[in-house]
Amino acid sequence: MPTERTPLIASGVCGVTLAACGATPDSTEDPGPGEPSQNPRRLNTFFGVMVPTVLSMFSIVLFLRTGFVVGHAGLLQGLLMIVVAYTIISLTILSICAISTNGAIQGGGAYYMISRSLGPEFGGSIGLMFFLAKVFACGEYVLGLVEAILNVFGADPESSVSEGVRVLPQGYWYTVLYSTVILLLCLVVCLVGAHIYSRTAFAILLVVTVSLLSIFVSSVAVKPRTFVIVHPGPGNQTSRYNASYTGFSGATLRNNLGSDYSLDYSTNSVMSFATVFAVMFTSCTGIMAGANMSGDLKTPSISIPKGTIIAVIYTFTVYVLLFILASATCDRTLLIQDYGFFQRISLWPPLVTVGIYCASLSAAMCAMIGASRILHALALDHLFGLPLAPAAITSNSGNPWVAVLYTWGLAQCVVFAGQLNAVAGLVTVFYLLAYAAVDLACLALEWASAPNFRPTFQFFSWHTCLLGILSCLVMMFVINPVYSSGSIVLLLLLLLFLHYRSPTSSWGYISQALIFHQVRKYLLMLDVRKDHVKFWRPQVLLMVSNPRSSCQLILFVNQLKKGGLYVLGHVQLGDLDSLPSDPVQPKYNFWLSLVDKLGVKAFVDLTLSPSVRQGTQHLLRITGLGGMKPNMLVLGFYDSCTPDDFFLQDSAFCQSSVGQGGEDDYNFGVDLPSLQAYFPPVRHDESPRWLQPEEYVGIISDALKMNKNVCLGRYFFQLQGEGKDSKTDGSDRIIDVWPLNLLQPGSCDYQDVCSLFLLQMACVLNMSSKWRHARMRIFLNVETGSGDQGWVVNEETFRELLRKLRIRASIKIVPWDSVVQRHAAPEGERAAEAAPLLSEDFLSAVNRTLTEHSSQAAVRFLYLPRPPAARSQSQQYLSQLEAVTNGLGPTLLIHGITPVTYTDL
Repeated sequence: MPTERTPLIASGVCGVTLAACGATPDSTEDPGPGEPSQNPRRLNTFFGVMVPTVLSMFSIVLFLRTGFVVGHAGLLQGLLMIVVAYTIISLTILSICAISTNGAIQGGGAYYMISRSLGPEFGGSIGLMFFLAKVFACGEYVLGLVEAILNVFGADPESSVSEGVRVLPQGYWYTVLYSTVILLLCLVVCLVGAHIYSRTAFAILLVVTVSLLSIFVSSVAVKPRTFVIVHPGPGNQTSRYNASYTGFSGATLRNNLGSDYSLDYSTNSVMSFATVFAVMFTSCTGIMAGANMSGDLKTPSISIPKGTIIAVIYTFTVYVLLFILASATCDRTLLIQDYGFFQRISLWPPLVTVGIYCASLSAAMCAMIGASRILHALALDHLFGLPLAPAAITSNSGNPWVAVLYTWGLAQCVVFAGQLNAVAGLVTVFYLLAYAAVDLACLALEWASAPNFRPTFQFFSWHTCLLGILSCLVMMFVINPVYSSGSIVLLLLLLLFLHYRSPTSSWGYISQALIFHQVRKYLLMLDVRKDHVKFWRPQVLLMVSNPRSSCQLILFVNQLKKGGLYVLGHVQLGDLDSLPSDPVQPKYNFWLSLVDKLGVKAFVDLTLSPSVRQGTQHLLRITGLGGMKPNMLVLGFYDSCTPDDFFLQDSAFCQSSVGQGGEDDYNFGVDLPSLQAYFPPVRHDESPRWLQPEEYVGIISDALKMNKNVCLGRYFFQLQGEGKDSKTDGSDRIIDVWPLNLLQPGSCDYQDVCSLFLLQMACVLNMSSKWRHARMRIFLNVETGSGDQGWVVNEETFRELLRKLRIRASIKIVPWDSVVQRHAAPEGERAAEAAPLLSEDFLSAVNRTLTEHSSQAAVRFLYLPRPPAARSQSQQYLSQLEAVTNGLGPTLLIHGITPVTYTDL
């Protein structure tokens, strides 16, 4: 989606006046290739909303299914159906009015409202479902028109010769043929454009209104009469029924109050409340006819609410009066056996016939135009790629003629159903699902409590939205559980398709607002005073200087976090007083794009500081919120090794991957070349070091003073298989843990806090997806030459500890005598206060021991001694760590000060 037709400021979504920008509300951007060169918005409330909505809601049910509903359901249940149907659509109308008065609306109607409220995945899937609903409705209206034509001009099934005007042969294929001809007529009209149709629609409304008036007049003027109704039966048989028109009669009204569900002569199936309601509800599916014309309206945010509400009130009144009139003047046989009985009881039947034809034809054209507008909007948003791309093409006047052709072709497939009642259930289910989605969009906006959701229409609440959703879903399954389940499955498949295509947009995501709303509430509930050791988890702040050389460490720590907080921290050197603006804020997008590329679940926190040490202090203090704050600092190792450039090794960062994503992917302004250019090249041997040893060791000391655990990672550029595309499960990996302080051989406490922290972190790594089947080995250093067998007792004690901690690992005994003999620390020296003066021979011996026993390990966990208090010993401290870990491979030096193990329930 490289271009957005509705940017926040330009569309007035925030309610901002556009006069300063030289634009009018609802104005669109400059047209691109294939788009109209002039603004096609020319319709007002009456012609653009009221007329198409009234005609769509009258449609085929008004003249050809009023008797069907009253005859089968009776007056009481018929009125109940009307009330239920109009209650559902009224709740949806409240949501439509709220959304449409909260900002400028472009073409696409319901799809535009849903997609800009709920995001592209939900909006695109519901938009396509609503398009299909419109297509099926178009086919249904055409089938109804053919039925009306055959009622007048169809050949008599009892006669082999044509009589009078009844010259049209009847049958399934003839019905398909007549429907095809009518669809071609609709296609020609719709290709002319919505503007011409809207003007002719007003003339059609006048004809329909006159026809309705003639029906009401006829109910008083026409005297009682009887009819013989003939229907073709199975084989060559025919069925004859005697029916009567009684005029207004109390007895007729009483007889028609109750229900009498019987056989429907068009489908040869027994009717029920659900099937009759499905047919009746198609009269209520036109409430979005005006919304679908949003791209052609002068002021859609005003016209859609006003015109829709007036149209709904008008049609509800007409339907109620017609139901009462039919039940009080016609016996049940006439109502059930003749869908076109209004023609029989009219003073001048041709007037009613013309009204039926006009209402059906206009409803079909309105559905075709509405469907094409939705498809055109979907194509412009590039949600479904190449299959819908041609639908974005428009004529010079702005008419999406290719989308009209798409719609016509699909509607042609629908008419093969052959009967109106056969597709009514599917049409109703699709519409109810679309209405539920509109209610959901409004509910989400209301629950998100976003300050910019300020609709001028105030007669709604989250209660009406929720009630609308529930009523739509309940009626869907009442009408047809199979169709309802199938439509929901189709919706979910479309959601998954759009989700995995990952169409990112700048429309704004309601999910983000809802997540923010809920996270804020839960963070307030996350009380740090209620923390308990048995629910401890690592919450990591990883300080990154240059991601080019740190990506493998970033990926590894992502496995180490165990569902906890993970933050990538970076300090930019500088002083805000000497700068015109904050240089850090524009750089967040680059770091977030890096996180996306690596596929890690991490936050990013950047700061500006005169020194790295001060910046790290800032981040340790202020990173996180409430109970979600880092409890562990991870640093890369300070050595003289020349780092590798990970960007040159990973295919995700290579130039060859440019263009592999969709051309319409929205990357928040950071493409791959920009990402590569932002992060500087890796450090060379001659490059100056921005961080001095004293400052690096000071960062470690600061973290320990702030009660944070510290980890130093070395050689992680050698670690493979940590990327998001890696399928490894760790079955060929080994995790080695050395829980004793190797630089202080006299210490043999396996249960101090730091040693237990090492065990816990190794166990956490062993539980992650890429290390789940790795083998863990724990090495115990013992002095066996003294003759003291206390180490055997210590080993058993340690095994018992592992059993209590539920840690599955093998214990390896490492003789330590030869190494201890090389230790030259003065008696009683405390490592916490000064770095012990260790000989190179001793450090080499420790390194050889580690290399000998852990050469096959994928990663090693070592005890990190406390740094010296004296700054002058910082270099010595680092040299000792470097010597011990030299050539080992991926190694994590850990100093833990937080109790993290718990043996009770």
